[in-house]
Amino acid sequence: MKIVVIGGTGLIGSKLVRKLGEHGHEAVAASPNTGVNTLTGEGLAEVMAGAQVVIDVSNSPSFEEAAVLNFFETSTRNLLAAEAAAGVGHHVALSVVGTERPPGNAYFRAKIAQEQLIEKSSIPFSLVHATQFFEFVRRIADEATADGQVRVPPVLFQPIAGDEVAQAVGRVAVGTPLNGRVEVAGPEQVRMDEFFRDVLASWDDPREVVTDPHAHYFGEEVLERSLVPEDGATLGQIRYRDWAAQNETGKQG
Repeated sequence: MKIVVIGGTGLIGSKLVRKLGEHGHEAVAASPNTGVNTLTGEGLAEVMAGAQVVIDVSNSPSFEEAAVLNFFETSTRNLLAAEAAAGVGHHVALSVVGTERPPGNAYFRAKIAQEQLIEKSSIPFSLVHATQFFEFVRRIADEATADGQVRVPPVLFQPIAGDEVAQAVGRVAVGTPLNGRVEVAGPEQVRMDEFFRDVLASWDDPREVVTDPHAHYFGEEVLERSLVPEDGATLGQIRYRDWAAQNETGKQG
């Protein structure tokens, strides 16, 4: 089966391409690095030729409100048009747990716009909503840092290993289109402030973690369950401390 992976040279995309290839599929990495640009449409017709499935795990280079919305709307429209012309039978997109829940943020609103375009198209689809990746834990801590303190809310948090996100997306991609969504998350649900207190200690990071119910998460306050899945989610098996022990990025943050 020919499967085109949009964003196929990135964190999740490269894992997907490898895993799909190991299972005998023709997995094609499509990104600006390989001559495929979803914003301009460059290379889309060529890469779609003969594809049965397209997986979109691309991400906006900017999280600024207008830029991120433009990225997901423009790239998704271009993708869907190219897929329709090529007769692609399954569109799979990676999104984020909690996008549809208030209060949301600019990134979540852009992902909602992306999902709405997919849902309204004529192409059978599947949406995979994942929680935050272990690989982004350092970025989350840095984003929450002000005056040497990491200010995070005591809300529920359930991050997942990137390898298990790729595994879940790949499994959905080779199956029957869901015309709906599934959620995937890590095996442990903890309080965000407790998680970062333990993690920074393991990094020997001197920053103090401050519990702040009103702390922003990428620009917005979040509620108790904004970042964790509903009942019935697919859970990974890799725990953060085990992942960190095997990954230099985890050891260093």
